Amino acid sequence: MRKPTLAHAAILTGGLLLAPIAASAHPHIFVEARLEVLAGPDGNVQELRNVWRFDEVFSSSVLMDFDKNTNLKLDPDELKEVGKTVRDSLADYDYYTNLSLNGKAIKVDKPDVINVDYQDGQLLMFFAVKPSEPMPLKGNKLSFGIYDPTLYTSIDFPSDNELTVEGEAFKSCKHQVVRPNPDEVIAENKATLTDAFYNDPTGTTMSKLFATRIDVQC
Repeated sequence: MRKPTLAHAAILTGGLLLAPIAASAHPHIFVEARLEVLAGPDGNVQELRNVWRFDEVFSSSVLMDFDKNTNLKLDPDELKEVGKTVRDSLADYDYYTNLSLNGKAIKVDKPDVINVDYQDGQLLMFFAVKPSEPMPLKGNKLSFGIYDPTLYTSIDFPSDNELTVEGEAFKSCKHQVVRPNPDEVIAENKATLTDAFYNDPTGTTMSKLFATRIDVQC
């Protein structure tokens, strides 16, 4: 049986390319991530810089799908096509970005480009997204996380050092990386975590309760 491909992932997150397939409640794609939250000189969140490294099985599937000239590597134009596919397909999911300002969810704008590379058998993506509305730091509580609401993709931060804040405005803030305990989340939310949560291929906002994030209080 062929492994899930980037085109399959696009179906589950953007409705593109292939006939729909059902997503189960466990991940098929594994990503090691880094997130840098940058504050601008005006005291607002300026952008979130992402680095995603995909697992070797998924990466090899992408190679099979996008290696149009069958030279067993991804040439610059093929890497560009991978980036364009992901940029288009993840738009409705805010590129797995979960932002909040004093509890209010904030959406993000479409990135200018998603840069892609293929190194040592693994696909890498580099891109930045900007909040769609101002996120002032001073006097506010903010939260930043990256997660897939469909649970099809597991996004992991190998260490707390992979979630960082940068910029002068952050120097007057306190921040901490939060890694929720799944058992505690389930126990605290058992009244709302129903069978539908585990079977709904469109995803649910409840999945953010399990996501690693960085909380900031300024």
